[in-house]
Amino acid sequence: MALVVQKYGGSSVGSVERIQAVAKRVCETVKAGNSLVVVVSAMGKSTDGLVKLASEISPNPSRREMDMLLSTGEQVSIALLSMALQEIGQPAVSLTGVQVGIVTEAEHTRARILHIATQRIEKCLLEGLVVVVAGFQGMSSTEEIEITTLGRGGSDTSAVAIAAALNAEKCEIYTDVPGILTTDPRLVPEARLMEQITSDEMLELASLGAKVLHPRAVEIARNYGVRLVVRSSWTDDPGTIVDSPPPKPRSLTNLEIARPVDDVEFDTNQAKVSLLRVPDKPGVAARLFGEIARQKVDVDLIIQSIHEGNTNDIAFTVMTPILKKAEAVAVAIAPALRANNNEEVEQAEVMIQQQIAKVSIVGAGMIGRPGVAAEMFATLARKGVNIKMISTSEVKVSCVIDSVDCEKAVTALRETFDIEDSPSSPLPLPPSSPPVRGVALDMKQARLGIRRVPDLPGMAGNIFGTLAEHNISVDMIIQSQRCHVIKGVPTRDIAFTVARVEARAAQELLQKAAVECGWGEVVLDMEIAKVSIVGAGMVGQPGVAAKMFAALSQEQINIQMITTSEIKISCVVAEPEGVKALKAIHTAFELGGAEKFVIPT
Repeated sequence: MALVVQKYGGSSVGSVERIQAVAKRVCETVKAGNSLVVVVSAMGKSTDGLVKLASEISPNPSRREMDMLLSTGEQVSIALLSMALQEIGQPAVSLTGVQVGIVTEAEHTRARILHIATQRIEKCLLEGLVVVVAGFQGMSSTEEIEITTLGRGGSDTSAVAIAAALNAEKCEIYTDVPGILTTDPRLVPEARLMEQITSDEMLELASLGAKVLHPRAVEIARNYGVRLVVRSSWTDDPGTIVDSPPPKPRSLTNLEIARPVDDVEFDTNQAKVSLLRVPDKPGVAARLFGEIARQKVDVDLIIQSIHEGNTNDIAFTVMTPILKKAEAVAVAIAPALRANNNEEVEQAEVMIQQQIAKVSIVGAGMIGRPGVAAEMFATLARKGVNIKMISTSEVKVSCVIDSVDCEKAVTALRETFDIEDSPSSPLPLPPSSPPVRGVALDMKQARLGIRRVPDLPGMAGNIFGTLAEHNISVDMIIQSQRCHVIKGVPTRDIAFTVARVEARAAQELLQKAAVECGWGEVVLDMEIAKVSIVGAGMVGQPGVAAKMFAALSQEQINIQMITTSEIKISCVVAEPEGVKALKAIHTAFELGGAEKFVIPT
């Protein structure tokens, strides 16, 4: 008999009729020979209604009382679903997070799960009951028990954590879409359903704003090898399978706050090519990387920082054996990128740097933990290692450094993050799949640019450590390649994106630190959008970035920032052009299908 965990979101239990439909589906799963735990969200928009009631009482209610209030939403739905099951002859019992024994941090409204005491669930399952659990909630581990909630996506997180704790065969997430789609069907109705996706790809898409799965749930699935299936609540279609790699041995204690970094990787076989002072206008990146793709040059990291005047800098890394070819392409195209031979404008130039290394920390546990990247930067600073490039993703932070510093950097990072001192293994080959699986749009970010940051060890650690101390998470991080010497000290600009709601607080913190740390103006842009492509199949395939940049160029969309990882390319564009950019890229990679999806209301 297989043990299955099913999770139903608020829209799936938004009415009596829908609750009864869920009860029938649950019964069918049991009749197929499965033991079943069902995790349920609050009905429909009931959580929003509770929040509104609280706001009418107090403009700033205590977080403890908000947890007490919001936890009641799930209690309504689990009780009603248990009644519906009993009414059709299926024995069932409803349990709150406290009754189940979901133990969390003592952090109201945003707690992380520490462990789950599974004895009561297991006893109920042995008695032949369907166990209906309230998602989104738990209890603190303090002596005086407090009800806590897990924050956004908490029911997804509860379901996958329970599946991990029970070693369930699979965890099925039922929602109002048929599975994982190539993009948001609300923006592109012809988005295509994927039959399968890797957990790394799903982590990137989830963190980029895809609303089907919360990143914390995917993180737990990846860390513990939970098989995830995303399905529609309205049909019997098979949905999308989210595959995770075989997990490393990991304790179920401190389930969500376990070690954030699993590995330290390095590559000393790299060189950097920089094009400085290229025109800041649509089409430049498309022309450059289009030519690179035609010459079959495979590029690793790509970064483009914030513009300076009417020009920008673009840098990329390649494997050392193809450096001469990459350099020749860059030198050949540089004249075509120059600003119409305007003698008053410094012209584009190509810079080459060899003897560099890429050092990366890797781990799904980095999600939503602003201190991890800061700790990496601080570790390098303590060893006197200067950072030349930074590239970030949800599961990896990479820094380009001098190759002579590689060994001491790797040793220090392994010590900091408690990683066994073993040779770095090569990345696994990507599955046989299209280079791009999905396109995501994030319209809720803002960009901060810090001008004239001293190009010295420790500066990145100071910046992102300051933000981490105030629990502000950073997404894209880019360090400019252009250097300005001020009073004998070389300086560079550093740009990064944060959630828009935290942007002004971040700006104020960094402005206060500017005098002490020696950096210049902190510039804020609230009107940006980030569009990204994700796919494990893009590894080793020249031309993917060029096709993305060309799609934006054809729509006359200017790229303001670029950052990449092995399986993701992200571009910042002006906010009004975000949806147009998403649609153009989705079309360019032929991700659409014949069917148009309509999301139920």
